[in-house]
Amino acid sequence: MRILFAGTPDFAVPSLKALAAAGHDIPAVLTQPDRPAGRGRRTVAGPVKDCARTLGIEVLQPESLISPSILADIQRLGPRVMVVVAYGLLLKREVLDIPEHGCINVHASLLPRWRGAAPIQRAIEAGDRETGISIMQMDEGLDTGPVLARRATPISSRDTAGSLHDRLAVIGAELLVETLKEIERGTTGAVPQDRSLATYARKITSDDARVDWRRPAGHIERQIRAMDPWPVARTVHGGRTIRLWQADVVRDGRAAAGEVVRSGPDGIDIACGEGVLRVKALQREGGKRMGVAEFLNGYRIDAGEQFHF
Repeated sequence: MRILFAGTPDFAVPSLKALAAAGHDIPAVLTQPDRPAGRGRRTVAGPVKDCARTLGIEVLQPESLISPSILADIQRLGPRVMVVVAYGLLLKREVLDIPEHGCINVHASLLPRWRGAAPIQRAIEAGDRETGISIMQMDEGLDTGPVLARRATPISSRDTAGSLHDRLAVIGAELLVETLKEIERGTTGAVPQDRSLATYARKITSDDARVDWRRPAGHIERQIRAMDPWPVARTVHGGRTIRLWQADVVRDGRAAAGEVVRSGPDGIDIACGEGVLRVKALQREGGKRMGVAEFLNGYRIDAGEQFHF
């Protein structure tokens, strides 16, 4: 089919590559304008833009999709369907009505659970046992359209937002290609979402990374995985910010929340509101991520000391 693709970050790249490999006609890609990034705030292209250039596909980067000129561009391109993967803009009715088969979205959750910007992180943080991909027929709401296809994957006790992101990106690309075949054959069935089951995946900010030691150890362990690789869970020790990369829930404890109850080369045990968390990988400000044994060689943490929130 003739497909207009809209996407911006790494998550969308496997889907774009899969469409090209499947032989679909992709006349152009819509992606967000280049933004400043990194410490130097240098303007850089997004991953989808780089991928589109490699594939020799025209790139359009409008600030919005409401101007007459971009609507005319979409009409000119004549897509039979528009595929949206982590594009970053809501689509108005004027855009949704242009393609013959409308606009479909690859969403990283089992809708209606975790509508919104951060479904991967929120699923880990909440302790969900599984998540997945939903291919959704888009409407004007936020992830509210009927679902065309779903595919689940378990969330393991070692999954981070990074590992789950990468796995779901591949699943999404595969399911997208399969769903487009069904659209071509006219065999898709759109299932309305049950609004009563909907949850909202609020956007991740740096504040989400602050560890509150008054919370249960299990919650903090999931928070650490959900904030990996960004913005990375953080706490304060001796006035210095420490980032936390890996931890296990080890046992019950009755010390004050944030108190170090044991420190050794196999982990730093920290009392929580409920239970004890054993931190196994850390990072000092300006330093690199280290296993706890290496970290303690250059930074002393003793039992009885306090982590703050």
